[in-house]
Amino acid sequence: MKACPSRSGATINLSLDGDVAATRQVLDSLGEPAVLVGHSYGGAVITEAGNHPNVAALVYIAAFAPDKGESVGSLIADPPPGAPVPPILPPRDGFLLLDRDKFAASFAADVPEKLAAFMADSQLPCNVDALNGAVSEPAWRTKPSWYLVSADDHMIPPAAQRAMSERAKATVTESPGSHAVYVSQPAVAAAVITQAAQTH
Repeated sequence: MKACPSRSGATINLSLDGDVAATRQVLDSLGEPAVLVGHSYGGAVITEAGNHPNVAALVYIAAFAPDKGESVGSLIADPPPGAPVPPILPPRDGFLLLDRDKFAASFAADVPEKLAAFMADSQLPCNVDALNGAVSEPAWRTKPSWYLVSADDHMIPPAAQRAMSERAKATVTESPGSHAVYVSQPAVAAAVITQAAQTH
């Protein structure tokens, strides 16, 4: 799950609370247990929405896994020396985008050039409020979790991914890959999701 608003904002939530509410609506309609999958900011969404009784497991794909009181914004606020810094442009009308010219190198370095360019052109802005939304109760404390660490990630440092996955006591798979590991290594990402689904 990747939760970011559309350019129009129509029927799309603009906050972590809104994205969690939208996810819970879907979960309410299910008649069987679900595995929630989150990439990047989507990890914060599943961390909160995963407390829903219909959620059996969580899967983080190069994603943030905040603890209570943490947000994506707080987790990226003070990168350690030498860590890659995402090329986030200054907010415009409350929305954030990645610098198109630096997108491929930071987000999709192992994706074919034309596809990376398309991804840069089609990226959707994320609302500042969404990134600053704090988790109230992390579902990974009570739900089994899986985590795919992308070892060549220049958006979320691999060391940070390892620390979050260890804190969550997740079953970890590590693979070469950029932040777009689900695009460059789809079989690896699918295998992690399948493992979580088959366990429950």
